[in-house]
Amino acid sequence: MKVIIDFDGTLTAEETQAESLAKKSLDTLANEIIGVARQQLAADYEATQARLLSAPHRYWWEVNGLIASYCDEGAFILNTTTLQVMIQDNPTYLQAVSAAFAQFEYDPVADCTNHLFHRHTAELPPAFKPAARDVLLALIAHPERTPIILTNSLGDKVRRHLATLALEGEVAVLGDTRQYDMDPDWTHHFEHPELGETQVWPLSEKYRVDLRRPAYYQALIRAVEDGNQQLAVVADTLSLPGALPLMMGIPFYLLRTPYTPAWCIQAVDTHPLGHVLNDLADLPAALDDST
Repeated sequence: MKVIIDFDGTLTAEETQAESLAKKSLDTLANEIIGVARQQLAADYEATQARLLSAPHRYWWEVNGLIASYCDEGAFILNTTTLQVMIQDNPTYLQAVSAAFAQFEYDPVADCTNHLFHRHTAELPPAFKPAARDVLLALIAHPERTPIILTNSLGDKVRRHLATLALEGEVAVLGDTRQYDMDPDWTHHFEHPELGETQVWPLSEKYRVDLRRPAYYQALIRAVEDGNQQLAVVADTLSLPGALPLMMGIPFYLLRTPYTPAWCIQAVDTHPLGHVLNDLADLPAALDDST
């Protein structure tokens, strides 16, 4: 079995890094992109984030017009969504970002927040969860399990941080998976036991997870095709790394964190292939129980 483990928030305690990431992002916006007072940006950021958390189902990380993740699914995701909404709601900020990212891949705001995330998470020191090293060593030592680290970032950051754990041997990294790469024109459908063929997984009246993530889908397909091993995915959020594997018939282990919304826990816990971990240290035993 290949055990694909998300990096930020699963192996790491990203909630301890989110404030530093926000500060660095605001510094860059103030000094290099928007050119307004840092104090004003910080005030707008705090007010925007409070608004998001008062009604999280109404705010999301948007890419190509589709919902990549709801704002409260992760500490880093909340930062990204706060920045996006803050920029979009202020004409001055939006104009400056549009000018700075005129040559965009998705749209100026999405490209701006992607730039801030990748640039500044690479600058943050490692913040591994206490169980991270022991769990990876247990997986490495198991004769039938291969750990693979999943990340939207480029692999160099993750490899550099993993090196600080002094693991026995190198752990493979599945980088630049672009779980957020939403494509409204993707025609692939998934078989839902109640809905039939669908591209959107409705979880409740407030939350719907869009499955149109062809880049991430292809990354998982390649992981399956290069051997006869089964897959399992482990992560701290549902929309980005978890929903697609479940719809593909791949077991998913959701790590409960201080920021995990109840609706995510319920969705995973009630799915036949879903498992909820209360601690990263529980992963090896949970894999034993389900195989």
